[in-house]
Amino acid sequence: METWAEIAKYLPVFALSMVKFIFGPLAAASLNLGLLPTVLLTAGGMMASVALLTYGGAPLRRWLLARFAKNRRRFSARSRRMVRVWRRYGMWGVAVLTPLLFTPIGGTLIAVSFGERPARIMYCMLAAALFWGLVFSYAVLYLRGTLSQWGLLPAGY
Repeated sequence: METWAEIAKYLPVFALSMVKFIFGPLAAASLNLGLLPTVLLTAGGMMASVALLTYGGAPLRRWLLARFAKNRRRFSARSRRMVRVWRRYGMWGVAVLTPLLFTPIGGTLIAVSFGERPARIMYCMLAAALFWGLVFSYAVLYLRGTLSQWGLLPAGY
C-alpha cells in the first residue's frame, strides 16, 4: 500500500511535465521532492509526450488539422515564425527552445512537421530535457528554500 502512495506522489510531476515543462518542477517543489527525482520525472514526462508525438505525430497532426483547422491560412505570421526558427537553428534550436517557449507537444510537432528523423528528435529533445530539467529544478528548489528561510512561505512547505 505504501508503494502505491509513493508512486502516486510522483505521478503529478510526470503528468504535468508532459503538458508544460515548468509545471513539473513546480509540482515537485510543492510535494517536497529532491533534486534528482524532480529532474528525472520532469525530463521523463517531457520525453513521454515527445515519444508519443514523434512516433504517432504525423497521423495525430493530420487528425488535429482536419478536426480543428478547417479554414486555416497556409502562411500566417505564426507559421512564418516557425519556419524562421527552423531554418536558423534547426533541430537543436527547437529542442533547446521547447522547454522555454514551446510546450513539449508544440516543439515535437514542429520537428515532426519539418520531417526530422524520429531518432534525432528523441536524442535532441532528451539532451534539452535533461539540461533544462536540471536548471529549472534547481532554480525552483533553491527559490523554495530561500523563500521559506525568509519566512515568506508557510511552515512545513
